[in-house]
Amino acid sequence: DAIKEDSARAISFLNKKGYRTVMITGDNEKTARAIAKQAGIKEVIANVLPEDKSKKVEELQKRGMVAFVGDGINDAPALKQSNVGIAMGTGTDIAIESGDIVLAKGSLIGVAQGIMLSKATFRKIKQNLFWAFAYNVIAIPVAVIGLLHPIIAEAAMALSSITVVMNANLLRRARI
Repeated sequence: DAIKEDSARAISFLNKKGYRTVMITGDNEKTARAIAKQAGIKEVIANVLPEDKSKKVEELQKRGMVAFVGDGINDAPALKQSNVGIAMGTGTDIAIESGDIVLAKGSLIGVAQGIMLSKATFRKIKQNLFWAFAYNVIAIPVAVIGLLHPIIAEAAMALSSITVVMNANLLRRARI
């Protein structure tokens, strides 16, 4: 297949962020390398039979977490085998059913956006846990020993919950 116009931009972003990009394809080596070069992918595993894609993913998993992007019937087992299966919404029904994430637009830019969104979400989770624990570790014991009036402790708890919700809503402003 010819690469989509934004694929090279998405691969470039992933490479700059330190992600290892690998193409696993049933195409012959020469064709695969030509397409990979256009996309900016440096590592190619070519001539892979459909039933062997999931085995190749399993081999890659020995070196770390693997996100597999696919859109065809032949990609379904590899999508299931990977740590995160990313199916293109423009692909086959079986691929869509096999993926953990489905990219509605069918563009690799969605992979980069998904990674950025998940990182931003995880940062918010850690921030919110900090605020929730800060209240519980400081305010509750101080209230229990009588140094903080129970109404003030109750207000602080409500304020803690409001802070968590407001902080989570700041995720909407994240530039993805």
